[in-house]
Amino acid sequence: MEDEVDRLVAAWRRERPDLDVEPLEVLSRVSRLARHLDRARRIAFAEHHLEPWEFDVLTSLRRAGDPYQLSPGQLLTQTLVTSGTMTNRIDRLTKKNLVERLPDPSDRRGVLVRLTAEGRDKADQSLAGLLAQERAILGELSRHQRGELAGLLRQLTAPFDNVPG
Repeated sequence: MEDEVDRLVAAWRRERPDLDVEPLEVLSRVSRLARHLDRARRIAFAEHHLEPWEFDVLTSLRRAGDPYQLSPGQLLTQTLVTSGTMTNRIDRLTKKNLVERLPDPSDRRGVLVRLTAEGRDKADQSLAGLLAQERAILGELSRHQRGELAGLLRQLTAPFDNVPG
């Protein structure tokens, strides 16, 4: 079974036989898969009237467990955005009644961001929709193949995820 990357690699081997284009065989496929995944995510979130960034914030809070709250700093760490961006996102989610700001009992100047009941429902429903989309993407692979692929991708991404700062 040939795909677009096979054709791309063959063309580069013909045009630039002096270069080792083997990395393209893996990373071009990862790049193409990321675009398909992004499209599937947007479809899953749109069905629940969410933007991808809204899903990221809501599910970060949902994963925190009862009472489904985190400090803005903890949300920054989990979503990899700046504090100004996070403030804007919290404001917008508050206006949609998906989160609420509460005083932090351990820090008089601090706040906590907590999921509302509506926010929790949106997080749960959109996650179920996303998982259905992702299952379809992985449908051609056996459980064993999915495990192998997850392990190989973990090996590639772990050094990036474990960089300090």
